[in-house]
This record gives sequence, structure tokens and C-alpha cells, in this order.
Amino acid sequence: MPDRLTVEMTSRPPHAADLPLSGVTVLVVDDSRLACDGLRLMCRRLGARLRRAESLQAAEVHLRVYRPDVVIIDLGLPDGRGEALIRRLALAASRPVVLGLSGDGNGRWTSMAAGADGYLDKPLESLAQFQTTLLGLLPMRAVSAAALPDLALPPDPLALRDDLAYAARLLDHAPNASTRHYLAGFLGGVARQAHDRPLADAALRAPSKGLRDALQARLALPDQAFAQVGLPLGG
Repeated sequence: MPDRLTVEMTSRPPHAADLPLSGVTVLVVDDSRLACDGLRLMCRRLGARLRRAESLQAAEVHLRVYRPDVVIIDLGLPDGRGEALIRRLALAASRPVVLGLSGDGNGRWTSMAAGADGYLDKPLESLAQFQTTLLGLLPMRAVSAAALPDLALPPDPLALRDDLAYAARLLDHAPNASTRHYLAGFLGGVARQAHDRPLADAALRAPSKGLRDALQARLALPDQAFAQVGLPLGG
């Protein structure tokens, strides 16, 4: 059964006022496919185009080729901290709008201290809140924007499976202290996005047998059951 946001997007053709970010390019720098797929759906609903970079290195490649209007940067990345990229972009002569992204309680303070223009909390679920945040930083776009219903965005089961499989591969390679710290943050964010409290608790103890068992149990689920993890698909 499709979620409410997908139904709302496909049930009627959007008007110009429904697409306040038409022509806007958003680069999201995040290693979680689950979080990025949610952002992609919301950007599509608002008319924006989304590109994804899964690491700082990949983001630098994108930024050498493209000039995004908005860059959304997760703070915990596989090859370093997102604050480094926020600081670099904040000092750029021709800078895009920059937002920090995290599920960490200190994420907003950390992002703003590094020079971000705004901040998004994980889990990313509210279309109306996402629109309000971006239009607040792109005021010329807000003039004719229509108010959107506050539709919930349920997690995509295939994206969730990909994220958990990625974490399981990291665990299988005897991670060092740095990788263990990264893995705990990555899985904590994924678990919050999926509303999976047991997995979030296991991530805090990473890496442990409990975490490995939690991942294996979820990855062993058939696709139909996997779709039921987290929020109801009804939205």
C-alpha cells in the first residue's frame, strides 16, 4: 500500500504554487540511503532536483562539477565530519545555502557553529516542516508557495535494507575504534529514521554481539515483513 505522500503526489497534477523549489538543485551529503530517499521524495514534491554524495570526497567531486543552490550535509560521514565541509562552504565567495543534518542532540549547535544557515533533524518525516525550513532560507521562493499538508514520510524498506546490509559489512571486517564510532552514529541515525528502538539501543553499544544479532535478525526478514519495520506504510 503506497504511503500518503506518494498518493498525494500522484493523485493530481501539481500547480506552479505547489512547486516552490522548481529549478532548485539540492545536494545532500549523507551515507544513508534511507535518509536520502526520504529527501528525494520531498524534493520531488516541491519541484527541486536532488543529487546525492555519500562521503566528503564524493561531495567535493560534485561541487567541482555542479553549483547546487542548497547543500544539506550530514555531520557523521565515513571519511570525516560534515562540519569540515560546512566550514569550507561558509567561507566560499559564491556560497550555496548550507544546512546541517543529524539525529544527534548537539547537531544543531555544531552545525550553526560551523557556519550553517540552518539545520534539519533526523528523522526526516514532515513535508511541511521541510518546505518551511528551505523556503525560510530562500525567501524569494516563498512568495507564491502554497501551504502543504503535514504528511508523514514512512521509511522505504529497500533503502532501509541497504543501509543495514552496509552496516553489517562494516562489522564483518573487524572495525577499528574510528570505524566503530562512525558505525554507532550511522546505525543510530538509521534506527531513528526507521523508528526502530531496539536497533537504536543496540547501536549505542556498538560493536557488540547484540548489535550483530539485531542486524542479522532484520536482514533475515522477508521483504513483505521488512516493509513493516518502523512507521506504518499508511503514513
